Amino acid sequence: MLVWYDANARDLPWRKSGDPYRVWVSEIMLQQTRVAAVIEHYHEFLRRFPTVEKLAAAREASVLAAWSGLGYYRRARMLHGAAKVIARERGGKFPHTAEEWRELPGIGRYTSAAIASIAFGQTVAVVDGNVERVLQRFAGERVSGEELWQAAESLLDRKRPGDFNQAMMELGATVCTPRAPACLTCPVVELCATRGQMATGEKAAKPAKREIHYALHVRHGEVFLVQRPHDARLMAGMWELPEIPRPPDDAKPEFTVRHSITVTDYTVTVWRTSVPSHIKATWISVKKISRVALTGLTRKILRRAGLLTMNQRSDRSVGSRVIDAR
Repeated sequence: MLVWYDANARDLPWRKSGDPYRVWVSEIMLQQTRVAAVIEHYHEFLRRFPTVEKLAAAREASVLAAWSGLGYYRRARMLHGAAKVIARERGGKFPHTAEEWRELPGIGRYTSAAIASIAFGQTVAVVDGNVERVLQRFAGERVSGEELWQAAESLLDRKRPGDFNQAMMELGATVCTPRAPACLTCPVVELCATRGQMATGEKAAKPAKREIHYALHVRHGEVFLVQRPHDARLMAGMWELPEIPRPPDDAKPEFTVRHSITVTDYTVTVWRTSVPSHIKATWISVKKISRVALTGLTRKILRRAGLLTMNQRSDRSVGSRVIDAR
């Protein structure tokens, strides 16, 4: 595994150094998010907050603005909270063990083990979705729970635990993929019990579909936005376009995008129209909009409308694409 990893590991920016801050930021960003969607956000986030002290001193709105487009914004809030603990209570010193990392906000068993092994060489195994799939196919059975962690621990290389953990995750991400695994290029195919996909016996649930409509109201270099409640379950405090009822059938939309969030596929229609008077919204300058904590979908729409340029903030919202521009 290590020989294969040394020769085939992807050139990812957080692998260029063992700096615990960079490893930590990358691991939080990679939770439930594809590598391709993370790289650009990772560079931009470190440009804005190059140290844990800078992150701790930042306003939450600035952190959310830098995170915009990655989704699962609770991760950003927990990262910010943990940075404050490290900077203010620990004097800027990072924990060295998985047990210490788990005492910080937003750090679970996988993340703590990943950081401790990669940045500090602690001999502790990790289990994420990729590792779970590799171990199950390797064993040829549905291993789960604590048994998975024990299996990972038994295979762990004690001299290079961080590299071995990354090798296991890399194998699952690039070779032992969920569908059509590339078994002929797998370094452990001769030892694998499955050598291919395991039958699940279950059909994947079809995502729910929903149509929503947003008003794009622009005047004098400002755009009308609404803020989600600070106690909202999803994307609390983030800014977005006002949602409106569907306009008359003879009206023509500006464009339509598709957007996926967890198990729901949205068809989002954007209309150049004024906002009903009962909607409480705020005029925000287009020049300052890159510093606003926008939802990923809103950022995508504003870029498509030409109100947010690549120079202001590059964004690749997960699961979003323009499908019907006028």
